[in-house]
Amino acid sequence: MEVYWLEQSEADVPGTNEWLGASELRRIDALRFPKRRMEWRLGRWTAKCAFAFFQGFPAHLQTLANVEVRSAPSGSPAVFVLNQPADVTISISHRSGRAICAVAGAGVKLGCDLEVIEPHSQAFIEDYLTEEEQVRVAQASAEDRTRLVTLLWSAKESVLKAMQVGLRVDTRCLTVRTAEAGLVNRWTALSAHSTEGDRFHGWWHQNNGWLQTLVAEPPPNRPTQLC
Repeated sequence: MEVYWLEQSEADVPGTNEWLGASELRRIDALRFPKRRMEWRLGRWTAKCAFAFFQGFPAHLQTLANVEVRSAPSGSPAVFVLNQPADVTISISHRSGRAICAVAGAGVKLGCDLEVIEPHSQAFIEDYLTEEEQVRVAQASAEDRTRLVTLLWSAKESVLKAMQVGLRVDTRCLTVRTAEAGLVNRWTALSAHSTEGDRFHGWWHQNNGWLQTLVAEPPPNRPTQLC
């Protein structure tokens, strides 16, 4: 099963809002805080560009205004074109001025996440990782520990998005398994299973202090970058 991804930064986002649809303009007007507005615009811009490239049409500002990214009842993003639902599934994540959007066909369970590789406390590890994952972290070298904890957390975020539950459930209901090491700038396989029997497969990718994860059901092939 094919999945695609696109990453954008704040610098890529137009300064004006002519690429936003009517409902999106109402939504951004309701956002009070500048940081939240910036994050929201970055996520929407990334998603709209990803959808345009996925569909094979240029990301012109006026054309993108006909594409709206709305929140489904679950909170997951959904694409509408001229007020009609598009036959795609998307997932969005943003962090520290960067955003990623994953795209697949309709009906796919899909989730992605973007994280800075940074240290986490022992309390964080105990609160969010399963016993199996904690053992793996304890056995990791000091050099690998930071990346590994970030990877496990990010993969859980992706899976919970694919399940459309977000952080409303205990992250320790999921156990993530990955290859022992990944190559910089190359997607590496991962898998996750829940205590309820849900299973997901996906990929992770690291480059320049950043880490991305993407999971889907049916199991996805290695993600293809959109451009």
